[in-house]
Amino acid sequence: MTPEILARIATARAARDLSDLARQFVATTAQPTNPTERIRKARELRELVNQLVDLTVLAEAFGGAPWEDVTAALGRQDPGTVKREFADDIAEWGGKSEEELERGAAGHEAIDEWYARHREDLDPEASTPVDDLLNRH
Repeated sequence: MTPEILARIATARAARDLSDLARQFVATTAQPTNPTERIRKARELRELVNQLVDLTVLAEAFGGAPWEDVTAALGRQDPGTVKREFADDIAEWGGKSEEELERGAAGHEAIDEWYARHREDLDPEASTPVDDLLNRH
């Protein structure tokens, strides 16, 4: 297990959670509620999107992506600034022991099961994307 793999698993979890929350948000479209509650739920979605982006950056950084490429993908200008913004997370995740990495990946099978239940015809044909990631390395 590597920090990159754990970050990719965490990214998949965040994407799953975002999808579930977005589906719930759609389901409440016609339900009467106050504006504050609807806005709060929309903000939850935005927070999950931000988390997903941050985890994706972390995974790509551990995968060796140049900070110039990461910076451009984020629509930012200064690679040094972006690298500094993620430095603490890189140090934290990079300093995890093998046991901590394994513990962080526990339950990853549930993501593949979720994907299989929710996969639609236009989605990529991957029956076990997380398990495939673990078997890749």
